[in-house]
Amino acid sequence: MKQIILLILCLFALRAFPQSLQLHYDLRHTVSPKTNPQNFPTLFFEYFKAQTDTTSFIKPVAFLFKMEADLQGSKNNIGKAYIQTSQSFRFWKPKVFLSVQYSGGLGVTEPKQYSYYIGNSLGIGPGYSFQWRGAYFTAMLYYTRNFLSKPGNDVMASFYWWKGLFNYKMEFAGDFELYTLNRNQGDELTRNLKGKMVSFFGEPQVWFNLNKSFALGSKQLLYYHVTTTANVFRIYPSAAVRVKL
Repeated sequence: MKQIILLILCLFALRAFPQSLQLHYDLRHTVSPKTNPQNFPTLFFEYFKAQTDTTSFIKPVAFLFKMEADLQGSKNNIGKAYIQTSQSFRFWKPKVFLSVQYSGGLGVTEPKQYSYYIGNSLGIGPGYSFQWRGAYFTAMLYYTRNFLSKPGNDVMASFYWWKGLFNYKMEFAGDFELYTLNRNQGDELTRNLKGKMVSFFGEPQVWFNLNKSFALGSKQLLYYHVTTTANVFRIYPSAAVRVKL
């Protein structure tokens, strides 16, 4: 609990910047009790800054920082933490930009000896943003280096969207990621596997704005080859509240 209070205080100290803090209640045990021992809260923080400085030679386009803390541990302590950050820029006239991205994290299990790392991943690749029928879209294609026990060279396609509805009383947003990973990741469980597998992750979300700062909503977590190597597509919903700081 002390970690959560410290995190919230740090985020409010940055309130001069556009950002949002979300509290989700993940309902995966309700949806699939056989494969998930519990429902749990998740704290999610996002900071995004569009950058439009066109006077410099290297023109920054946007900066994104996302942090997730799943409170699925004993007594709702943090059981998993994940961060993702990216910076996009260009030094040419076409609106295609170059993006550099990092992600990584860790998880704590019971018993503790089965705790794990979410391997560091570095990516670089082109992206393009556009508007269509009042919605905003960004598509990116990355070459990624995954620093697992057995490192791998992979590709990832990312797609983000946002649209305001009913005079921005409602928002529909989210992202999809389609990416490859080595089947053999250098651990005991996968050491006899060969080749690549294709994974998919998505988090479409809908928000109903109560005012300029507070919103109620839901996120659908879509998994394929993310939480398990079995060929199973999983959907886990959440109920959420969002505060724009």
